[in-house]
Amino acid sequence: MRKTAIAIAAALLAGCSLAPPLETPQVDTPAAWKQALPESERGTWKVAEPSDALPRGEWWRVFRDPTLDELIERANAENQSVAIAAARVRQARAVAGIAQADRIPTVNAGLGPYRYKPSAASQGLPEGTQVSPYTVWRGVLTFAYEVDLFGRVANNIAAARSDAESAEAALRSVQLAMQADVAQTYFALRQSDAELATLRETVASREETTRLLQRRYDLGDIGEFDLVRSRTELANARAEVAAVERRRGQLEHALALLTGRAPASFGLAASPLAAEVPRVPAGLPSSLLERRPDIAAAQRELAASNARIGVAKAAFFPSLNITGLGGYESADLGDLFQWSSRTWLLGPLFGTILSMPLIDGGRNQANLDRTYAVLDESVARYRQTVLGAFTEVEDQLVGLRTLAAQADALRDSVGAAQRAYAIAQTRYRNGASSFLDVIEAQRTLLVVQLVLTQTQGAQAITTVALVRALGGGWDAPPRAAAAAEGGRRP
Repeated sequence: MRKTAIAIAAALLAGCSLAPPLETPQVDTPAAWKQALPESERGTWKVAEPSDALPRGEWWRVFRDPTLDELIERANAENQSVAIAAARVRQARAVAGIAQADRIPTVNAGLGPYRYKPSAASQGLPEGTQVSPYTVWRGVLTFAYEVDLFGRVANNIAAARSDAESAEAALRSVQLAMQADVAQTYFALRQSDAELATLRETVASREETTRLLQRRYDLGDIGEFDLVRSRTELANARAEVAAVERRRGQLEHALALLTGRAPASFGLAASPLAAEVPRVPAGLPSSLLERRPDIAAAQRELAASNARIGVAKAAFFPSLNITGLGGYESADLGDLFQWSSRTWLLGPLFGTILSMPLIDGGRNQANLDRTYAVLDESVARYRQTVLGAFTEVEDQLVGLRTLAAQADALRDSVGAAQRAYAIAQTRYRNGASSFLDVIEAQRTLLVVQLVLTQTQGAQAITTVALVRALGGGWDAPPRAAAAAEGGRRP
């Protein structure tokens, strides 16, 4: 009865856990986004509703750019930052497997001799009796098992699993960040292409103007001042072309790195920047907590920190380790595996079965204090991650709203600047104004054209940033359905 009671008590203790209940920290979640666009402007995207563990959706396809699709697909397969994060996931899973192994008894096989000389007293012989040493051959299996009395093993396994899940969420975060980086770099490069097209048109126009002025100067119709000013503006335009070409080259190199290729083997032909970008519905702030992989990673870190408190608490209580061996033992190698040579031992091979700390100099208490501090850090990091996510979404929403208004105003400005430039050319040809008016009108037109191009590029880049801030999870509408709508962008 006593043995049965001990076994029942051990089983009950093995089912208990000293870790505190896990509670997700409360964060003030707004009911709606402050900077959200009106309902009528939310577009036609399908809002996916995955948890953090489900696929993010091929959100980049909504831009309907085959080159961008190809770049991101290649980056998904070849990006080295993603490969690093994937390797960390495998490491974390392996650590979880190591922790899980503590639930299973360890069994080892051994074969070999040992030389032994017992004392006379241990054999019950008179003092001074000479006892000869002898050799014993052993072929045995040894096993060891820790009974999880206070949940140390279970909590350690839970912590390792949470670490692995955190690493998986971090991998998804790296993948989403990489995809967004590819898209944003690509749109910045296309913005450079558009700027180069505008600048080269300006260079061609100024070259033609300089040739005409040179002819008039040679005929004595104008003075040197107009010709020199025209040459100055032409040189300035060529210098701006070189500067944008340098920036484009750097962006192309960045894309090569993101897609896992050497810059020398990577190149993109020039292509215009799309004038329109898709509109992204932000959804509800509460759904952000389900989609953002970095929030999921912070939550898993919180769970791991909570479980390690249980591990630290278990160190204050007794631990029960059961060990033993069984096999064959003989003085002669030839008799080792005879049935009469069998042997077994149940109990501690070294130390004791049941052990408990009495005086540790405060080591266990300090370790427990540390785990509580780590939990507090994890709570603060989780809250900071959530608040940061809300802020990122609001930043991109206000950015898209203001950029749209800015682009509309700049289109009007470009139209007015084109008209002013045409009038200035007519007045100069008719002798009603100086060449300075033509230069100023042309310079103004170039500036507003470049600013409009930069604003359109910023709209595309900010749209990608909003998708990233929302945690991905967006699916583009089917291409067939989009074609049925006349190719209208969502």
